[in-house]
Amino acid sequence: MHDTTALLVELGSVILGLGIIGRFAGRIGLSPIPLYLLAGLAFGEGGLLPLGASEEFTAIGAEIGVILLLLLLGLEYSASELVTSLKTQYPSGVVDFVLNATPGAIAGLMLGWGPVGAVALAGVTWISSSGVIAKVMTDMGRLGNRETPVILGVLVIEDLAMAVYLPLLTAMLAGVGLAGGSIALLIALGTVGFVLYLALRHGRLISRAVSSDNPEMLLLVVLGLTVLVAGVAQQLQVSAAVGAFLVGIALSGEVAEGARKLLTPLRDLFAAVFFVFFGLSTDPAEIPPVLLPAALLAVVTVFTKIGTGWYASRRAGIGPRGRWRAGGTLVARGEFSIVIAGLAVATEPRIGPIATAYVLILVIAGPLTARWTEPVASRLQAALAGKRRKPAAARDEPMPSHDDLTPEHAGRDSD
Repeated sequence: MHDTTALLVELGSVILGLGIIGRFAGRIGLSPIPLYLLAGLAFGEGGLLPLGASEEFTAIGAEIGVILLLLLLGLEYSASELVTSLKTQYPSGVVDFVLNATPGAIAGLMLGWGPVGAVALAGVTWISSSGVIAKVMTDMGRLGNRETPVILGVLVIEDLAMAVYLPLLTAMLAGVGLAGGSIALLIALGTVGFVLYLALRHGRLISRAVSSDNPEMLLLVVLGLTVLVAGVAQQLQVSAAVGAFLVGIALSGEVAEGARKLLTPLRDLFAAVFFVFFGLSTDPAEIPPVLLPAALLAVVTVFTKIGTGWYASRRAGIGPRGRWRAGGTLVARGEFSIVIAGLAVATEPRIGPIATAYVLILVIAGPLTARWTEPVASRLQAALAGKRRKPAAARDEPMPSHDDLTPEHAGRDSD
């Protein structure tokens, strides 16, 4: 079959299959992300029917998917809201690092990987997946919840921390001296600081320059600017996801609203491609030998992430139900963890399979914990409270407290 014909047939089959999977997930009330991943696993390397012709396109589409997910998240908030969130959430970022990087570092040392392997595995267990979490919150209609800015604050701190962590890890892996690592770190921090400065001081000018009454022109300019900034950020050792997020932050008003409407369908398409590509790049044969240690590490870090979300939301004055939702939403790991493992695999080859299995477990579990952590926690709390007092007449489940929801959502449960 001609290369172009094979590409079209495979690509069409993949997109059609994603549509069918998405409809099925909607029927049973489940996020489609786990099903997308399992589909990719089935048709990737070592799977039932490997897809070869569309592999390169799918890889590029996956990168665009992450960029669009973070761009749309950035469009939800202004630069001043971002700075306020960073100022108020930095203690939560410290708690997040301590709770979630420590299990990975300890596991790396116990496995005999040495300091470099321990630092790499610490990064794998530390960083939540902004792409998966953005998709989960969108699917569940939680962007208006009061805990959502807290979740985004933690994610942004993690993403910005990658501007420090990745250059340092790269220097450690390459055996580069202190001077070389410091230069890479300064370039990364300078890039983030410069983009944040532009977003804060000149966001209105940027929005005015991008603005257009023609939807086609607005789409092309916003998409082109985002991909360009993401590429430059990646080149300067800053995550492309951070670059895309900061572009979204820089746009405001009618421009942000118009771009959001135009880009949402594209985001949904390429985000699905991203999750399929993650599955496609995983060889199922590598998972069984490392499944037990990966599962143990996953169980530990599920609870540490839930603790992170609870702590961060409590500091922000969110009610108990919102705290549990925030913790459950933060569980998923994904793109950054795979990037970190990919960097470290040349020095410590054993990190590849265990990181893949670990991420696959949590990227499937993440949408489930996002949905079920709060209901399960509420029932357990009610059962424990019932044991402490004398039996009383049955009561209806309480409505969500006002502090769980934004004013426009008050009075109804957002789950």
